[in-house]
Amino acid sequence: MHAGEVYGFLGPNGAGKTTTLRMLLGLIRPTSGRVRVLGAEPGPGSLARVGALIEGPAFYPYLSGRANLRVLADHAGVRRTRVDAVLDVVSLADRAKDRYATYSLGMKQRLGLAAALLKDPELVVLDEPTNGLDPAGMADMRVTLRKLAAEGCTVLLSSHLLAEVEQICDRVGVLDHGRLVSETTVEDLRAGGALRVVAEPLDRARDHLRALYGGVRVDGNALELDVDPGEAGRVNAELVGAGVTVTELRWHEPDLEQTFLALTGGTDHAA
Repeated sequence: MHAGEVYGFLGPNGAGKTTTLRMLLGLIRPTSGRVRVLGAEPGPGSLARVGALIEGPAFYPYLSGRANLRVLADHAGVRRTRVDAVLDVVSLADRAKDRYATYSLGMKQRLGLAAALLKDPELVVLDEPTNGLDPAGMADMRVTLRKLAAEGCTVLLSSHLLAEVEQICDRVGVLDHGRLVSETTVEDLRAGGALRVVAEPLDRARDHLRALYGGVRVDGNALELDVDPGEAGRVNAELVGAGVTVTELRWHEPDLEQTFLALTGGTDHAA
């Protein structure tokens, strides 16, 4: 990972995302190979610079949100002034006095993020950070994580929500059966668009475009051409000149879900 980026860890259920994150944090040991975090093996030295939220937050239900964070701050040797600072970051300052037991699932998730930020870490590791959040909460989480990255903090998050990853991550790694099958930017992962044409009669349009460009794929009632987007004007003019009625002409990009399914063979493992 690069410093100051948001890195998305993607994979089907059971692919090994959470297991890998737990190894990075020293919670379990790998059966083979080595794990390095911030240039060192997981341990007190490296983990002092890491904040994490794995498999959901756990707090004392009878304590307030603020009191829970103060307990954690005392154990971690962090000044209590950080408590109110991180509550502001996750927009929980107005509910800080309320008992944790009264929090909604989304609020509990945000308090978990606040706990991960207590040490002002260089690296934040988050397992499904938008779990339980409503659309507004998810948008707030995106803004918070992008702000952390802009301030130099590196964010590693796992998710199966492809739309979220598309909107927030700089780069992604795709995991399948415990193996990294792809690592690239979101833009490169979605590369390979085509010009999509819907026309009538379709067979005449197909034959005419094949004579001009070679390979033309038929996708239902549409044609797809592997040409530059700038060719759209010429394609339209050629078809109209050949007596073809064009009803749709647009650049079509594969979405992250399509690419993800292709990389993982369309599998969805047991949780």
